[in-house]
Amino acid sequence: MMTLEDFKAARKVLDGVISPTHLVYSSAFSKATGNQVYLKPENMQITGAYKIRGACFKISTLTEEQKSKGLITASAGNHAQGVAFAAHTAGVEVTIVMPTTTPLVKVNNTKDHGANVVLFGETFDDAAAEAQRLVKEKGYTYIPPFNDLTVATGQGTISYEIFSDLPDVDVILVPIGGGGLAAGVSTLAKLLNPKVTVIGVEPVGAASMKACLEAGHIVTLPKVDTIADGVAVKTPGDLVFPYIQENIDEIITIPDAELVDAFLDMMEKHKMIVENAGLLTVAALKHLKSEGKNVVPVLSGGNMDVITVSSLVQHGLVGRGRIFTFSVVLPDRPGELLRVSQVLADNNGNTIKLEHNQFVNLNRQAGVELRVTLEAFGHEHKAQILNALKAAGYDAREVSTTEVY
Repeated sequence: MMTLEDFKAARKVLDGVISPTHLVYSSAFSKATGNQVYLKPENMQITGAYKIRGACFKISTLTEEQKSKGLITASAGNHAQGVAFAAHTAGVEVTIVMPTTTPLVKVNNTKDHGANVVLFGETFDDAAAEAQRLVKEKGYTYIPPFNDLTVATGQGTISYEIFSDLPDVDVILVPIGGGGLAAGVSTLAKLLNPKVTVIGVEPVGAASMKACLEAGHIVTLPKVDTIADGVAVKTPGDLVFPYIQENIDEIITIPDAELVDAFLDMMEKHKMIVENAGLLTVAALKHLKSEGKNVVPVLSGGNMDVITVSSLVQHGLVGRGRIFTFSVVLPDRPGELLRVSQVLADNNGNTIKLEHNQFVNLNRQAGVELRVTLEAFGHEHKAQILNALKAAGYDAREVSTTEVY
């Protein structure tokens, strides 16, 4: 069982090992939601995520014989880095099995901590199966990423810090993948204050824990489909499940599109990089029914490769109407391009890219295509520009996001 004494022991082990991630008050999210919002930035942890907590505590409880066999785990990235860091600190050899879809930054960071990385399968479940095969073949000691009460106890120390910074916290939002973080955080939170509300958050495309709670037992999703790779788990942990049942008050599910919006909010309002799994709790703020509460969303990690960051920024700007592309067919005569440019200038449209294609039609007299990508202030400004073009006699057609990319 996870007891208060266990959590105290974990806090003692982690003292001086992990970075303090004090709560950050968000005036922007507070104003937008009607609650007092305090961010728990585990994305600023030493390894860029909360996973270091469970890994360090788990390894501290192993016998010398278990350590001498070498360690192994499976992870989509953050647990990998936590175990790699903890193993290096303890002077123990470790192998990490990661899905082939893991972002490059997580793979490289794991290797930087001295771990031997094996890429296998497309999902966490594939990697976990390979890790178990290697346990049988090599005799390694397995460090579970979430389905382990010692690991979950280490993750749960987050609640100590939340209550230390905000003793009158009303609501804690926590991401759920396999369930270790949610089990640990919710169990300790309820021990410290039984009246606190703890809400789990999952992506719509990988809501495995919600399915388990509805069924009353562990179930396996046929597939997972989400950009939140850190919580893309088909089968949650059976050992932590009873703690979820007892201590999680509600589960909110979030579509991927809202994670893109939350990413931009975190970058623009707080200058933070938070990975998609960690953004679940930020997106969930808009789904809370209560107002006037002290709310703490746990930002579970911030390990993202720059290509993913770039993609999220671009799609986010498109989604907010701040970047858009339109296509218009012009008469093939001098001055038409100038006329269109003047309309854009008069309406404060900032041109990013322009393509003038004379070969769109076999008969050039039928017209040439002009495709322009613009920066706008939002959907209203975008509509203003398109309406101005139509008023000037141009049948401007907005190009879909898929056509832009």
